[in-house]
Amino acid sequence: MDDRAPIKMLHDRILCEVDKEAGERRSSGGIVIPATAAMGGTRLSWSRVVAVGPHARAVEVGDRVLFDADDKAEVEVHGELYVVMRERDVHAVAAERLADEATGLYL
Repeated sequence: MDDRAPIKMLHDRILCEVDKEAGERRSSGGIVIPATAAMGGTRLSWSRVVAVGPHARAVEVGDRVLFDADDKAEVEVHGELYVVMRERDVHAVAAERLADEATGLYL
């Protein structure tokens, strides 16, 4: 089997690229906070969608989505790390195409 075969997501599955800069953050004062620092609660992650299944209704390729990275499956494709999830596991979508829908929140 060819390892470079095209990939088609099924059902409502979404494939997102892993944000390489999500590991460490900076505080407003410029202090670097490592990824290993304990947080008081669950930290959600933003990621860019690279593929969607035919039954995904609210998410399109290129959108940025907010999700809980702790309970998602990771997969390596062509040497790159991706996250696979169902559309229902997405908490929010950020995309230019949503500008017509007045949400009151701009990222």
